[in-house]
Amino acid sequence: MTERTPARLVLEDGTCFDGYSFGAEGERTGEVVFNTSITGYQEILTDPSYNGQIVTMTYPLIGNYGVNPNDFESAKPQAEGFVVKEHCDTPSNYRSAQSLGDFLKERDILGIEGIDTRALTRHIRLEGAMKGVITTVPADPDELTEKAEAFTGLVGQDLVSRVTCSEPYPWSENLYDIAANQESPKGKSKYRVAAYDFGVKQNILRYLISRGCDVTVFPADTPADQLLETDPDGIFLSNGPGDPEPVHYAVENIRQIIATGKPTFGICLGHQLTGLALGASTYKLKFGHRGANQPVQETRTGKVEITSVRTTASPYRPTASTPIPSSCHTST
Repeated sequence: MTERTPARLVLEDGTCFDGYSFGAEGERTGEVVFNTSITGYQEILTDPSYNGQIVTMTYPLIGNYGVNPNDFESAKPQAEGFVVKEHCDTPSNYRSAQSLGDFLKERDILGIEGIDTRALTRHIRLEGAMKGVITTVPADPDELTEKAEAFTGLVGQDLVSRVTCSEPYPWSENLYDIAANQESPKGKSKYRVAAYDFGVKQNILRYLISRGCDVTVFPADTPADQLLETDPDGIFLSNGPGDPEPVHYAVENIRQIIATGKPTFGICLGHQLTGLALGASTYKLKFGHRGANQPVQETRTGKVEITSVRTTASPYRPTASTPIPSSCHTST
């Protein structure tokens, strides 16, 4: 039997979880969060919204269908570390190009398995998301606790600048047709959309293409007047990582765009930045609602149902806002 490399996860409050490495070796710090999705682990790992975070999967078995390059949300993994109960190192799927463990090793992402992810998730739910250290380097838990405490965290940090593109570029890739095992054919474009990249997920861009949009992606700090010179039919404000308040340049650009009356819509971070541009403030929830099992209540009847849509919602929420102009449509 192959000898397994011990790994350890330590939170800022001293809580320690011991397991085994199934990814790269070394040490990383980040904000420890959880995601309730059963599938979609490679989309989660490559989603820029997870930049600076150590992601815990609540579903106990992860990796059973491997990894393939067609389902990435960005060009590379964004998470600092990956935590699972059990990693499947023998994936079975016709689209699989490699195992999850090999993918993490190749991309220098730490992975830890063999810990009680239910206990970790419950701890985060009770105490809130917290800073942590994941390591394969032998170290005393007290020493690792000090490192976790010393980590700057995500509040007040401009993480958008880490993940945005450096130059504008056209996006043309459509949704992938699994039945045909190829990209869906692109139809005739009806609208021109300018997309601000605050950490955009590629599948959002694919869906815009599938809806007949011609999409050009712009860096997060592109001046509003430069973007408006392209005369788009609408402006999309993407998802992204971290605290919206330090991304002041985006807030000012969005404020100028809204004043023009151009149809504008945002998802996740883009939605929160719109709120700030309209005079709202934001605060951070105890923990983010990340996953595929979100409760939704029908207010007329009080009935609660569980959704099945995978989300990566930011933990930040607006507190108050001025009325949103009819030309500015926002969604979470």
